[in-house]
Amino acid sequence: MLTVRYPLLGLRPGDRMLDLGCGAGRHAFEAARLGATVTAVDLDLGALGEVRSIIAAMGEAGELPEGASCSAAGGDALRLPFPDATFDRVVASEVMEHIADDRAAATELARVLRPGGTLAVTVPSWLPEKVCWALSDEYHAPFVAGGHVRVYTRSGLCGVLDGAGLRTVTSHRTHALHSPYWWLKCAVGPSNDANRLVRAYHRVLVWDIVKAPAATRLPEKVLSPLLGKSLVVYASKAAA
Repeated sequence: MLTVRYPLLGLRPGDRMLDLGCGAGRHAFEAARLGATVTAVDLDLGALGEVRSIIAAMGEAGELPEGASCSAAGGDALRLPFPDATFDRVVASEVMEHIADDRAAATELARVLRPGGTLAVTVPSWLPEKVCWALSDEYHAPFVAGGHVRVYTRSGLCGVLDGAGLRTVTSHRTHALHSPYWWLKCAVGPSNDANRLVRAYHRVLVWDIVKAPAATRLPEKVLSPLLGKSLVVYASKAAA
């Protein structure tokens, strides 16, 4: 399940792409399948081990086109271990809401992006996120370590990126069907995965992701502009 739309990012075969906060690697894997040279970065070294295993399996199965690759490395968004202008494209999915100094993180993303390159940042959308914060203290900081530290509006996120010297190009919201799922989880406790309603809704989401049936695609398309769980902002760095 991708949050970023690669045609809007402008990803092309041969591009060097950074996937910051890669997690399980969903954006990194798809970018590699599309022919990019991907570097997946995360603080969670355990997750990076899983990413490396899956990439190795993809290579053995012949799923990567010639010239494509993916590597994984530990790294901090505030001190990225790369020279200036290393990447053609950057993805930072569901990362910024966890970082206290988001302006410093945006400056780092802009630093490693080449002039003329493009970036996609995704964060939880304002309305669904406000509901989650209201329903459960376990969902966000300071009540839980590593929780979300702020709620973004579109203008707020664009302001952070603009302050780093990036120019907002376009944006969209997505994953509307995921918002009620997280409201339900927050209502019963974010860590209560054994709840019957949570488990039932999760099965619906898995069905939607795997099968993409018309019964869910239409509501997703209609509701995402308002209730999409994620906001995606695309920005560019001025050419030299």
